Amino acid sequence: MKRRSHNITGSHAAGNWEERTPARTMLRAVGFNDGDFQKPLIAVAVPHTNGTPCNDHIRELGDLVQQEIEAAGGKAIVFGTPVVSDGISMGTEAMKYSLVSREVIADAIELMTEGYQVDGVITLSGCDKTIPAALMPIARNDLVGITLYGGSILPGVYAGEELNIVSSFEAVGAHAAGRIDDTHLHHIECHACPGAGSCGGMYTANTMAAAIEAMGMSLPGSSSNMAVDRANNISSEKKRDAAASARQLLSLLEQGLTGRRIMSRKAFENALTVAWALGGSTNAVLHLLALAREAGVALSLSDIDTITRKVPLLGNFKPSGRYLMNDLHRLGGMSMVIKLLLEGGYLHGECMTVTGRTLAENVAAAPPLPDGQDVLFPVEQPFAPAGTHIRILRGNLAEDGCVLKQSGKALQTLTGAARVFDREEEALAAILGGRIQPGDIVVIRYEGPKGGPGMREMLSPSAALMGAGLGDSVSLLTDGRFSGGTHGIMIGHIAPEAMVGGTLALVEEGDTITIDLDREELNLNVSETELSERRSRWRPPEKASAGVLAKYARLVSSASEGAVTF
Repeated sequence: MKRRSHNITGSHAAGNWEERTPARTMLRAVGFNDGDFQKPLIAVAVPHTNGTPCNDHIRELGDLVQQEIEAAGGKAIVFGTPVVSDGISMGTEAMKYSLVSREVIADAIELMTEGYQVDGVITLSGCDKTIPAALMPIARNDLVGITLYGGSILPGVYAGEELNIVSSFEAVGAHAAGRIDDTHLHHIECHACPGAGSCGGMYTANTMAAAIEAMGMSLPGSSSNMAVDRANNISSEKKRDAAASARQLLSLLEQGLTGRRIMSRKAFENALTVAWALGGSTNAVLHLLALAREAGVALSLSDIDTITRKVPLLGNFKPSGRYLMNDLHRLGGMSMVIKLLLEGGYLHGECMTVTGRTLAENVAAAPPLPDGQDVLFPVEQPFAPAGTHIRILRGNLAEDGCVLKQSGKALQTLTGAARVFDREEEALAAILGGRIQPGDIVVIRYEGPKGGPGMREMLSPSAALMGAGLGDSVSLLTDGRFSGGTHGIMIGHIAPEAMVGGTLALVEEGDTITIDLDREELNLNVSETELSERRSRWRPPEKASAGVLAKYARLVSSASEGAVTF
């Protein structure tokens, strides 16, 4: 069994026994015994908090993983990581810490895996940023590791209608527009999230869990298994995921199969294909760029555009469609999706996975796509044609690129007047106050990685537009991000961002902006002479000067590079 030569528990290798005695002395105080020092040392990263349903059950799931590791012949060291809930921090200053937490969590896992020189690691995840963060250190240091997604939440129900967290955000806009009353809004608030698990649509958590399974770094079917049952107990499927992940990690150690041997360029192409086919979140762009950087895989925004142009939209999932992850689970789960795409020629079936088998071998026994349902469509008759989900635009307003989430809708090239806001809160107040009219283009700037700092998600204003009935007539542009729950005419990740002097910083109220979908461009209709004059007058606003956000702003790269901090 492959082990680190200087594992902190020590081995019987010559010259190592004496030098490890102090470490073993301390570990005896926490329950290690002589036999444990001969076992593989496995780190278990457990991002638990009762501050969000996404991760409320993760400590219990971590306990199961620890038990299974030790039953399989390993010895576990368990530790926690931070968790910032996107849903709870949304629309506030707290959201500035969400994307930052991805880097902090990844660094925390590296600190523990390297600080204890473990033989392998299982990283659990729940809320959005914990998922890419769970994989980043495995890629960075080429560890033997597996990620285990905590699973999706079950839908809430009110008045015979299934609800989820985005129902609540959109209800706020509907209430402000007078379309629902106080009682209706309160009932949606009380029923939308019935228990533990990550947000149920094809939002960022489920998108990234599906992508990572397609990449081969989690066990087959684990991304589509529910977190808990209706009694809010860990689901039987998720218990099986925990046990199987623990056993498989020990097998990976025997094989010496490390993360970078799995996370190849073709594996990233598989991840992108599955995320686009399911109608996933724009955040997948950021996270897969960041993961590729960690894995030493060349992947650019232009590469993503090229890879995904041929991918049809098969999934009829919220926010743009009708269904939730539990509907896919009942239908046949992620293995069925992967098999469907493999048979259609869209995936690299020869890619190795954490099972020690290829992707194609993993799903050979998966069920076929059932007839008589509209959750998932066949590749020959997709929900929407290829190239109509997430699109990459460029132009004088986004020279380094930006991300449009079309989600299969028949959008047209349009030109509108800019309504300019330097903070998310200002834009939300204008929307809720009825000051945005059909045909307007809402611009929210200084919300990028450096400008926020932290690149907040604009779910509150985008959901308010939908709730107010403006989702089909008003577009929203930002150097910030969008929640996976966002839909409408939304363009994010504009780069260069306003804070570094990108053209977005020069837009003035009433300027016209053209979203040209035929040429895939985003342009500000202002002359170069005028832009040069505006640029000479522009000065960046003052932002955080101390603390985590200031450190992040100094280190973080462009959104077009994944907003990484190295």
